Amino acid sequence: MLSFLVRTMGRAGMVKPSSLVRPVAVTRVTGRYLAHQESLPKLPVPALKQTCERYLAALEPIVEEEELQHTRQLIEEFQQTGGVGERLQKSLERRAMKTENWLSDWWLKVAYLDYRMPVVVHSSPGVVLPRMEFNDRQGQMRFAAKLISGVLDFKTMIDNETLPVEYLGGQSLCMNQYYQVLSSCRIPGTKADSVKNYAQSRRPPTHITVVHNFQFFVLDVYNSDGTPLTVDQIYLQLEKIWNSSLQTNKEPIGILTSQDRNTWGKAYNTLIKDRTNKESVHAIQKSIVTVCLDAPMPRVSDELFRSRAAVQMLHGGGSRWNSGNRWFDKTVQFIIGEDGSCGLMYEHAPAEGPPIIKLIDHVVEFMKKSEIVRTPMVPLPMPKKLRFNITPEIKKDIEKAKQNLNIMVQDLDVRVVLFPHFGKNVPKSHKMSPDAYIQIGLQLAYYRMYKVCCATYESASLRIFRLGRTDTIRSASIHSANFVKTMDNPAIQNMEKVTLLEKAVKGHRTYTDMAIRGQAIDRHLLGLKLQAIEDLTSLPEIFMDTSYAKALHYNLSTSQVPAKTDCVMCFGPLVPDGYGVCYNPMEEHINFAVSAFNSCEDTNASRLAQALEAALVDMRDLLEQTPKAKL
Repeated sequence: MLSFLVRTMGRAGMVKPSSLVRPVAVTRVTGRYLAHQESLPKLPVPALKQTCERYLAALEPIVEEEELQHTRQLIEEFQQTGGVGERLQKSLERRAMKTENWLSDWWLKVAYLDYRMPVVVHSSPGVVLPRMEFNDRQGQMRFAAKLISGVLDFKTMIDNETLPVEYLGGQSLCMNQYYQVLSSCRIPGTKADSVKNYAQSRRPPTHITVVHNFQFFVLDVYNSDGTPLTVDQIYLQLEKIWNSSLQTNKEPIGILTSQDRNTWGKAYNTLIKDRTNKESVHAIQKSIVTVCLDAPMPRVSDELFRSRAAVQMLHGGGSRWNSGNRWFDKTVQFIIGEDGSCGLMYEHAPAEGPPIIKLIDHVVEFMKKSEIVRTPMVPLPMPKKLRFNITPEIKKDIEKAKQNLNIMVQDLDVRVVLFPHFGKNVPKSHKMSPDAYIQIGLQLAYYRMYKVCCATYESASLRIFRLGRTDTIRSASIHSANFVKTMDNPAIQNMEKVTLLEKAVKGHRTYTDMAIRGQAIDRHLLGLKLQAIEDLTSLPEIFMDTSYAKALHYNLSTSQVPAKTDCVMCFGPLVPDGYGVCYNPMEEHINFAVSAFNSCEDTNASRLAQALEAALVDMRDLLEQTPKAKL
């Protein structure tokens, strides 16, 4: 299974963040979205020779010379005239001509729906927002009511097709993912999952689900005339939900969604045999979003609060805390703790980071608006409590899910760090890309810890193409390797180190530009591999080579997800002995989230976070203390 694919973050850094999104028109313009989508170019199939050459270059810093020599021979055979590579390339080009996007259906299936690990930790990212000032249930519910209102404001633009199109370097971007995140849900299967979007159904949903004390409620958020409820109305409905869910002795039915996908698929089939259960599950799946009203977590120091909030967003803290207060298959879940922790988690299959971050930025900005209009208190019906009939078999499934989730919770270590020394301002002052600067800093930090370079994944957006998702920016390059190996060598002059740093940063920028134009290597190689499987030909040797396995063993799985909001996204490592690193570069500071598994003796999230901080500062000092450097 191509498990390396599953946690590829969308690179929101491709789009300059804004605050409150302004609709391009007041009323719906039917067909605006489709007309835009049809104007976008198709994803190209890169030239076979180009990909083979770039693949070998990507292997240089991470593979031993003897292995590399063997791979060179395999590549030579693969791309021979009339050979298997050429045949697969032609098949892939034919597929590209016949489909809207030759990769998108494959990608959704292989990267997400066929992936059988739990979505918790292994797939779904979380977003940590700054700590809120409230510390009681009234404050929690007032905040939740405003947040829900902001979501509905954003949804209006999606419904009316008035969401402004985003651009990159003058090129319009695919907006499809924005239309997939609300009113959608992943549906488990015993062998493969599916994703259902209810927004396009004949009767689109008009409700959200709210979960408190492990109990789910349907909250209708529109009046009979189609207008959204006001903040005051939503607040009163949340009060009703709170008062109706004070008992905590309910079975945490939502914890079933934390299981590996095959186990959950079987338990799901058992669960929905009961008609009441099936209707309740369907109500959750169909809802616009889920809002989780969490109980407070154990107190920690202010310094550790954001790290603890991060694990709340990723898994809920375990069965004793808030993990039962989730439906992990739901595409978007906003999480609001009574202790001021807040953020969201999202199921990755329908979308990458950009639409999620844009939604967050919009909601946060919307919530700053003063509430001038007070609504006449028209009586609203009681939100419907969703009922579940728990049989002994379902009870057994819940207990198993609790045990497995608690093991995952204990194994994951997450550190959220506010890097205070500088932000985008310093790299920009040296005419360097902030993203490239941070990525080279990560290479230096890892090399200092392990004395080797490793395969590094950074996601690049393919949204300049129709239905574009992501490709891989390979941050470990021969240029980055040359720099990190000389940085701490006292025998090397600073001027030479600066020159090597400049080459590494420029090399990363070049690879990034190549990736977003659809000319990177990873998705092309994947396409050739899947084409071989589809054509029922034997798998070419290059895909069974140890070099290929090393290239896909991402010890560093990284993503830049910038936002106007002072938040940070977080996700688990991609491999057992790896790290997950996500960052949001602000103007004068950087928010980092670093994750690792406690079960691996060789990794340590705190150590990497400290090493990264030191690397970034040392690179800055090198640049500033080398007076003749011209970058």
